[in-house]
Amino acid sequence: MEILKFEGICKYFGEVKALDNISFDVLSGEWVSIMGPSGSGKSTLVNILSLMDTPTAGRYILGGADASALNDEQILEFRRKKIGLVFQQFHLIPYLTAVENVMLNQYYHSCVDEDSAKAALEKVGLGHRITHRPSELSGGEQQRVCIARALINDPDIIIADEPTGNLDEANERVVLQLFQTLRSEGKTLLLVTHNEELGKFADKVVRLRHGKLDRIELLDQSTMKHNLGSQDKISDRDPNKSASQSSSAEAASEQNPASQNSGGEDRGAKNLSDQNSDTENSGAQNSGA
Repeated sequence: MEILKFEGICKYFGEVKALDNISFDVLSGEWVSIMGPSGSGKSTLVNILSLMDTPTAGRYILGGADASALNDEQILEFRRKKIGLVFQQFHLIPYLTAVENVMLNQYYHSCVDEDSAKAALEKVGLGHRITHRPSELSGGEQQRVCIARALINDPDIIIADEPTGNLDEANERVVLQLFQTLRSEGKTLLLVTHNEELGKFADKVVRLRHGKLDRIELLDQSTMKHNLGSQDKISDRDPNKSASQSSSAEAASEQNPASQNSGGEDRGAKNLSDQNSDTENSGAQNSGA
């Protein structure tokens, strides 16, 4: 069943055609990667998908409703119930704890539930970090707080815009495993990325170029399962233990963000494509990166 559909979507900024006649649909429970180089229209597409902007022309059907016909109150209700957002930049309030940052999404909709916020943090492996502030968390942990915040209202759709862009390969893998778990629970995932390796984890790839739809590719789900491991392995894994074991290394990495970001995507791509290589060889490759 379709959960959303673009029909001839256009977005113009003066004479600039940011999006030009974009049409595609997303089925409920699908993992869709939206890909393209810088300037291809990905960010504009995300803004329309998340109801933060409206198209100049065309129709956006969300949950069976024409988004252009929704009033402000209905848009807020759709965003609260239907859509969870995860961004490359964490946008965490520095003086709030992890659980308070997660609860922010509820404050905006006047429905605060600390227990559900704690449960969301448990789900992403941060039950032991609920009272920590962002400065006390590694980059990977901060991104998981953001994912918990996106999940707090149990949305049908998760829209993630370059969610692993600031992470090293180990934390990138943890985030992708979380997304795989969410997909297995029936969530619809839209992952916006320019990283070819990350794009391959989807059921469908929507490629943009110069604001136009370049092509749509259907992928074999077994590729995703092979690279990330079986669902049983992910379920049995203790994320709290993994997080505590990697905390020191992550914290050290945070001390030098420039070196962390430099070449991060290349390292992430190498790690995802070389899952079957032994640990020693993988370490040697990363050292040389």
